[in-house]
Amino acid sequence: MRKLLNAILACMLAAVAIVSPAIVPPSNAEAAASQPYTWRNVVTGAGGGFVPGIIFNASEPNLIYARTDIGGAYRWNPADSSWVPLLDFVGWDDWGKLGVDALATDPVDPNRVYAAVGMYTNEWDPNNGYIMRSTDRGNTWQETQLPFKVGGNMPGRSIGERLTIDPNNNSILFFGARSGNGLWKSTDYGITWTKVSSFPNPGTYVQDPSNSYQSDIVGLAWITFDPRTGTPGNATQTIYVGVADKGTSIYRSTDGGATWSAVPGQPTGYLPHHGVLSANGNLYISYSDGVGPYDGTKGDVWKFDTATGVWTNVSPVPSSSSDNYYGYGGLAVDAQHPDTLMVASLNSWWPDAIIFRSTDGGATWTRIWDWARYPNRTFRYTQDISAAPWLDLEAQYDARSPEVSPKLGWMIGDLEIDPFNSNRMMYGTGATIYGTNNLTDWDTGGKINISVMAKGLEEMAVADLISPPAGAPLLSAVFDVSGFRHTDITVAPDKILANPNSTASIDYAELKPSYIARVGKADYESNTRAKSISISSDGGATWSNPSAEPNGTKGGGMIAVAADGSSLVWSTPDVGVFYSKSGGKSWSASSGVPANAEIAADRVNKNKFYAVSAGKFYVSNDGGATFAQTAATGLPSEGGLNFKAMPGNEGDIWLAGGSGAAGVYGLWHSTDSGASFAKLANVQEADVVGFGKAAPGKTYMALYVSAKIDNVRGIYRSDDAGVTWVRINDDLHQYGVTNSAITGDPRIYGRVYLGTNGRGIIYGDPSE
Repeated sequence: MRKLLNAILACMLAAVAIVSPAIVPPSNAEAAASQPYTWRNVVTGAGGGFVPGIIFNASEPNLIYARTDIGGAYRWNPADSSWVPLLDFVGWDDWGKLGVDALATDPVDPNRVYAAVGMYTNEWDPNNGYIMRSTDRGNTWQETQLPFKVGGNMPGRSIGERLTIDPNNNSILFFGARSGNGLWKSTDYGITWTKVSSFPNPGTYVQDPSNSYQSDIVGLAWITFDPRTGTPGNATQTIYVGVADKGTSIYRSTDGGATWSAVPGQPTGYLPHHGVLSANGNLYISYSDGVGPYDGTKGDVWKFDTATGVWTNVSPVPSSSSDNYYGYGGLAVDAQHPDTLMVASLNSWWPDAIIFRSTDGGATWTRIWDWARYPNRTFRYTQDISAAPWLDLEAQYDARSPEVSPKLGWMIGDLEIDPFNSNRMMYGTGATIYGTNNLTDWDTGGKINISVMAKGLEEMAVADLISPPAGAPLLSAVFDVSGFRHTDITVAPDKILANPNSTASIDYAELKPSYIARVGKADYESNTRAKSISISSDGGATWSNPSAEPNGTKGGGMIAVAADGSSLVWSTPDVGVFYSKSGGKSWSASSGVPANAEIAADRVNKNKFYAVSAGKFYVSNDGGATFAQTAATGLPSEGGLNFKAMPGNEGDIWLAGGSGAAGVYGLWHSTDSGASFAKLANVQEADVVGFGKAAPGKTYMALYVSAKIDNVRGIYRSDDAGVTWVRINDDLHQYGVTNSAITGDPRIYGRVYLGTNGRGIIYGDPSE
């Protein structure tokens, strides 16, 4: 949930920016040049975020896609068992396209793939949704804008799939919309769409009517064709649709979608997450009382015999049992063995997720783990996280607890069996994709080998980045999984930066770079002694929580570390700005600085800290105890801000941010500790700024910004203190809204690290 909330905040800031009028640079400004760069992901090996959908092509082996809620879509590369990102071209103005609410791969022409994209259905995303279509497996795309929004990061995003291709006539597609917009159809390969006016129920379920984010109608959940009711080139006649409605939820058409009626005898009281039709005519449906991915406490699995019309409750653990506390989510049927099916608990947080398997059409089931004598369990699996060792999440369970590390997962909203290989299964979790290649050993008393299958899929929302001048080259602050210390950016780290397990801000002492502090959100509910601040004295290798934190804080905010580590300043989002000169053992309120101010430390003078709020700049000369407003004017009073002090030069400050809606947006520079700022005329908009090693023959560090220059949004570098700029990304490498974090590497000229809101940490190096 933390990733979700912080991602929303980032998107809200982005939404302000992208509707801004352009600020025209002076007519004599020199146009920005460009330089080829090679862009790659900093490797975490696991993804780090929620994977709500995995889609196998039904006619071509090894053609597999994965969709994410905020990080775009991926295609499986069987050559090295990795995932290839397909939507990195999505830019600043259309960032919502990185939210993929549904994906369909064509069973007739495997080169065709479609995606329903859009991030939010409320005001956070200003754009309507799109159906994107590709005829080359996602290498290039065309798109059709819909007359409504699509919610790839909304409640119920792991139900599905709500976008489906007719398996007999692949020019026909159906899409089930959110927000009460009903069922839509295309007959020209997704180019144009019309509403199916005869469909009777657009859905009624909302997750929480009192909450802005959760109060929208979830809408249609999934669409399933019965391919036996059509012939090649002719439309399939029987189609089933599941609707997010706790009353009547399953509908059927027997005339190709012209007319619809509710399927008689269907169960009520729960929401249909997935509907999978077996080759022998049984429609299996997983139900839960919540739409997911975070909720769900009861549910059932039902089988509908399409030949006889008989419904049978085949739940591994029926909802009537007190042992059912999770509902059901991911559901799969083996295409080669139609009586073999699997289903996953949607939200069995304790002691772990549960996966069930049946080889007799749901008559009997076995579990991936069973209870022995409490607290002991027996297991039908082994688990290998060597590709991403940090997936143990630094768990330390009581020896008397039945919990184990690593967990099988959580939020398992999708689970799939390879239609060409009964031994391969994949499932998505809140942190990665897991899978196995010996699934049928389950049926003969053996153990299946579960391993990470997320190579190349990087899907974190990044809050902050630092690249100290010594020690590990990169440390990251990441929502949900805290962050990482990368000693090698091409290798997955062994562990996360634990306690707290979500990090909002990180900083180091410039003159003592082994001293690092970070702040995040502690789990106060589970541990009343938890702390939202953590400190390392060995460059991030180990961390400890100081004995105190500002009274009343709930964590989050920003941390700034004095140049020599002698002071800490923490701007909390709830109780104001505080400082500590005891390494966090005690805290006092700073005076003269507004609550929620953005803060930074001077990189030379150990006593000097800076703050900015509402267009006013502040400086402290006593380690953060007192601040005084400077005479600086012309700074942004609205929109996101990011500012940093330049290493090696006392009082040298760069500030990016603002909002076109307020008319003040760009990049500012101060050389007098914030007493005055000069706005760079050649930068129209800027959102984050960072520093890296100076260019050969230069002494001033290279500048990096995510900015608009010459009316082009991009990532830029300046080797001459902002006099001229070079665009270093290109139109194929944009990564949506890049307003969270940027830093150069102080040891490698030209290298830049970029934080994204869904595509993890990206780094770039000059290609020439």
